[in-house]
Amino acid sequence: MKLLKIIVLSFSVLWASAQAQNISIATGGTGGVYYPMGGGLAAMLSSKVPGMSATAEVTGGSVDNLKLVGTGKPYVAFSMADAAKDALVGDDKFKDKPVDLRTLLILYPNLMHVATVESTGIKTMKDLKGKRVSTGAPGSATEVMAFRLLEAAGLDKDKDVKRERLSVAESVNAVKDRKIDAFFWVGGLPTAAVTDLANSPGMKIVMIDTAAEVPAMNKKYGNLYFPTVITKQTYSGMAKDNNVAAVANLLVVNSSMPDAEAYKIVKAIFDNQLELVRSHAEFRNIKLDGQKANATPVAYHPGALRYFKEKGIKVN
Repeated sequence: MKLLKIIVLSFSVLWASAQAQNISIATGGTGGVYYPMGGGLAAMLSSKVPGMSATAEVTGGSVDNLKLVGTGKPYVAFSMADAAKDALVGDDKFKDKPVDLRTLLILYPNLMHVATVESTGIKTMKDLKGKRVSTGAPGSATEVMAFRLLEAAGLDKDKDVKRERLSVAESVNAVKDRKIDAFFWVGGLPTAAVTDLANSPGMKIVMIDTAAEVPAMNKKYGNLYFPTVITKQTYSGMAKDNNVAAVANLLVVNSSMPDAEAYKIVKAIFDNQLELVRSHAEFRNIKLDGQKANATPVAYHPGALRYFKEKGIKVN
């Protein structure tokens, strides 16, 4: 009888485990914003949504994340809107390999940082010509946007710059060691690695304006980019406000995610937003009234739409 009880209990535990919703959160590099946000999201979903267990994964960024979603496994992914559009239609890094995506939420704007230090003499995009520049990690949407920005500024990514492919944390270390002159990084505010550079003794950070390139980028790639400002208070030592190109961040999943699961995730984010802000301030910028169909190139998941409808938000 005791053995029978043990067998029954074991089957019960296995059954409960099978019923648990195991979710992976695809984030980015440890020096960026996706990673702490993803860690906060995973912890919140695991503690607040009954039966859901979520873990955050370090990745190369948006492109890698979208490819993980394309496996059909239960991934929730952070992505920039431009990379998500490419994945949806099977373009650029997703050539002939489209991913059946759906948007859960529009998150916050991702701002282009083109960062250097005063000693390099770089003040404008044109000054990057002939310089050693990191255009972002392989598998990141930073690389996608950096290439488009260089093109819009009249620079050839292969001929006009000596290009490295480093994460934001690696880029900052390379600037400190004088191995590169400048780097591209698209992220939220503040980005920990950029803060580290700004606070480095003996170095004065310089942020290059990129807002002027937005019209040319939109003309070629669709209405994905918009101008905004990184105020001079954001990073120590900034001499002036930085006028930059920006793109929306999305939380995306595979279209095969069950409606009920998508609904629970979106509801949990808004129900526990204050707790999420403790993991990163950018969680403040997720707005219910900011969820609009024309602000994402990827259609919303039906589970997300159900939540918006409950809250009286018209997405169309």
